[in-house]
Amino acid sequence: MRLSSLADYAVVMMSAAARHCGGIARLNATLLAEETGVPLPTVQKLVSRLSAAGLIESTRGTGGGFRLSRPPAMISLADIIEAVEGPIALTSCVDGASQDCCVEQTCKVKPHWNAVNGAVRGALAGVSLASLSQAPLSQVPA
Repeated sequence: MRLSSLADYAVVMMSAAARHCGGIARLNATLLAEETGVPLPTVQKLVSRLSAAGLIESTRGTGGGFRLSRPPAMISLADIIEAVEGPIALTSCVDGASQDCCVEQTCKVKPHWNAVNGAVRGALAGVSLASLSQAPLSQVPA
């Protein structure tokens, strides 16, 4: 299981935005691109998605820019990933989006996927943007 580059970049951008909380009034896409190394067109695309998901507030025009819509402690890693990727669903039978599974009728694992998916989503929901924006803890072996 791997996040898309867009989801990864969104987490990087939101972490940078969280570090600016309480500092300058609003960020702009150019500043965020320079600070994070994420290409400007990608930053602009992600600002749109994150704004549509209600994670950032965006204002156009002179003095415009964007900022977090709520405190970093109230935004989770799951919120950011879902803003970019959609609902977290490890298999198609969890979200019900696809009915093309050839073993669906006889699958003995299907009843367990909701619990597994819930555990993964719960772990992601348990990581706040505030914790992601702080200095990293010592490396934990994989």
